[in-house]
Amino acid sequence: MRIVIAGGHGQIALRLERLLAARGDEAVGIIRNPDQGEDLRAAGAEPVVLDLESASVEEVAQVLRGADAVVFAAGAGPDSGAARKETVDRGAAVLFADAAERAGVRRYVVVSSMGADPDHTGDEVFDAYLRAKGAADAYVRSRSALDWTILRPGMLTNDAGKGTVLLTASTGRGPVPRDDVAAALLELLKTPATAGLTLELISGNVPVAVAVKDVAGN
Repeated sequence: MRIVIAGGHGQIALRLERLLAARGDEAVGIIRNPDQGEDLRAAGAEPVVLDLESASVEEVAQVLRGADAVVFAAGAGPDSGAARKETVDRGAAVLFADAAERAGVRRYVVVSSMGADPDHTGDEVFDAYLRAKGAADAYVRSRSALDWTILRPGMLTNDAGKGTVLLTASTGRGPVPRDDVAAALLELLKTPATAGLTLELISGNVPVAVAVKDVAGN
């Protein structure tokens, strides 16, 4: 598979790129900072420098053409303000979805957030983040030309992956290692029958591959 990942230098994205490379798949990571290119190459991915806050739909579509699937894993980051939650966490996700449609790439996997809701209330930056992610998810779900899956992990940790998770429409709060999020993304990409699902993910007792097959009805 050829997989293009928005936010290619993110902690989850780098883990996913390593997994894809180990399988012999072709991973392409979109980054804004060219200095991050070497980290992507070390992970086995091809870096593409493109700013999703300023790029046009056609510029992004040019990168996506020929891909088997795309993953939106970009984010403004914990140190950014509310304005960039809107331009990155919502705006870039919408742009990426439009570009996927234009490029003819149907499979679209989103790394969202537990609690994402366009109607979430509150005045803190994290509240703005949850509204932005919720609005982006709603937009993606409205696109009939996309075979989308939305993954909403719980509290992310850098603990070593356990390889076992709880993956359902509603898990309740809980932590999950980034290793296991990346492993779940890989399995979702391999399982087209998960299209149309919004899933929450936390640590659990079911092997990742089995958990994905279970939600896909396999």
